[in-house]
Amino acid sequence: MSDQLDELSILIRSRIPLVQVETLEETRIIKFLEGASAREGWDFFTWTAADGLRKFPQTEALPGTDAFRDALHCINDTLASGVFAMFDVQPHLQDSVSQRLVKEIALGYGAKPRTLAFVGPSVELPPDLARLSARFSPELPNLERIREIYLEEAYRWLSEKQGRKLINPPDTEDLLLQHLAGMTEEDVHRLSLNAIRHGRISLEEVRRVLEFKRQTLGKSGLIEFYADSSSFQDVGGLDGLKAWLELRRTAFVGDDKMQGVDPPKGMLLLGVQGAGKSLAAKAVAGSWHVPLIRLDFGALYNKFLGESERNLREALKQAEAMAPCVLWIDEIEKALASDASGAGDGGVSRRLLATVLTWMAERTAKVFLVATANDVTQLPPELLRKGRLDEIFFLDLPNAASRRDILRIHLEKRKLDPAQFDVAQLAASSAGFSGAEIEQALVAAIYAAHAGNDPPNTLHLLSELHRTRPLSVIMAEKITALRLWASGRTVSAG
Repeated sequence: MSDQLDELSILIRSRIPLVQVETLEETRIIKFLEGASAREGWDFFTWTAADGLRKFPQTEALPGTDAFRDALHCINDTLASGVFAMFDVQPHLQDSVSQRLVKEIALGYGAKPRTLAFVGPSVELPPDLARLSARFSPELPNLERIREIYLEEAYRWLSEKQGRKLINPPDTEDLLLQHLAGMTEEDVHRLSLNAIRHGRISLEEVRRVLEFKRQTLGKSGLIEFYADSSSFQDVGGLDGLKAWLELRRTAFVGDDKMQGVDPPKGMLLLGVQGAGKSLAAKAVAGSWHVPLIRLDFGALYNKFLGESERNLREALKQAEAMAPCVLWIDEIEKALASDASGAGDGGVSRRLLATVLTWMAERTAKVFLVATANDVTQLPPELLRKGRLDEIFFLDLPNAASRRDILRIHLEKRKLDPAQFDVAQLAASSAGFSGAEIEQALVAAIYAAHAGNDPPNTLHLLSELHRTRPLSVIMAEKITALRLWASGRTVSAG
C-alpha cells in the first residue's frame, strides 16, 4: 500500500488538477485518497449522487450538493483547497455546463489548489479535460498480500470455530493462492473465507475460484475461457515438445522457489495444417493444470480510432488477472501483419503488434503465450526473436510411431478396442496424413460400418485411407517449402 500511496501523493503534489482513477474498489481508493490528502495537510471530500458532497469522514452532506453540477459549483465558488473524490461521474460529464465547471476548477488550480479525482470502473474525459489530467490505477494485491489476507481469514475462522483445526495440503493451498491473483482485495477476503469454510481446501474450492474469475473477467467477450483443457495423453507424438514443457513446468506453476530461474514466457507452434498445433496449445494448459484463455483478435477490432488497441490492452490485462494461465493465439499471422501485409488496414495491425511486443517484453505476470501459425512468412521478424518467445517448434506430419499413437487415442476415444484393429498396417497406410486427417478417416469409417450394420474394423478404415487424398499430396509444394524454411530455424516438436 505504501508504494501506491506514494504514487498518488506525488500526483497530488505535482499540481495535477484532475485524476482519473479506474477501479472497482471504492473503499480501498477512499483510504488511498484520504492518506494522500493528509500528507499534504488538505481536506478530503467525497461526492456521490446518493450522498452529495461531504467532508470525509463526516456523514452530513453540504447543502444543495446532491446534483453533480451543484457540487461543482460549490467546489468552484466556496472551497479553497482539497481533494475531492467523485464517484460514477461518467454520465454527468456529458453535460456541457459540468464540463465547463470542471475546466474552470482545473484552470484555477494556481489560485485555489483543488484536485478532482474521478473514480469508476472506466473513466474517460473529453480531450480538453484529458490534457489536464493523469491516470491512477491501484494495483491488485500481489501474492504476498494475498497470503496475508488468506491467513487473516483462516485465523478468524479458527477463532470462530474453536475446536476445529484447519488442514490444508500445501500444494492445494499454494494453488488456491496463485489463482486468487488478479482479484481485488475485497474478493480475496471473501473467496478465502469461502474456501476454508469446511476446514480444508479442496480442488473443488480451487475450481470455484477459477469459475468466479472466468465469470467476472469474461463478460467483455474479448477473451474466451476453456474450462476443460486437453492433456498430452490426448496428443500422439510430439515427444520433444512434451519434454521441453515438462522441464519448465515447475518454474511456471511453482511458488517462485526456483531461485535464479525465470518462468517460461511462451512459444510459437509452426506446422502443417492439421498437425495438432491447436490441440498441443490446449494440452499445455491441461498438463500444467492452469486455465486456458484464447485471445480472438476478430473480437478486438473496432471501427473507431484507437478502440482496437484499447480492447487489446484490456484483453491482456484480463489474461494477467487469470495468472498463472496459458494464453493461446491461434493463427497469429492473420492477426499481426508484417509491414507488407498490414498496409491496407490503416495501420491498425501494426499498432496492435506494437502493443503485443511491449506486453511480451515487459509483463511480469505468469502468462505463458502459445501462438500457432501456418504461414511464417507473414509474421514480422521482431515477434520471433529470443526474449519475446522462448522457442519456435515445428510440428511436421506424424511419423509411423506417432500415427500408431494417434490411431490408438482416437479409437479409445470412441470406445473402440485398438487390439481389434491392425494398428501397424493402418499406420503404414496413413503415411503423409496429419492427425486431423487420420481422425476424419476414422469418423468416415465408422459411418460406413454403421451403414452396413457391421462393427467398425480395419478394412473399413483402410478403405477410407485409400480413398482420401491428404493435404501433403494436395498442397505438396507449399508443405515442402514450409519444411525447407523450418529446417535449421526451428526445433522439431517430434
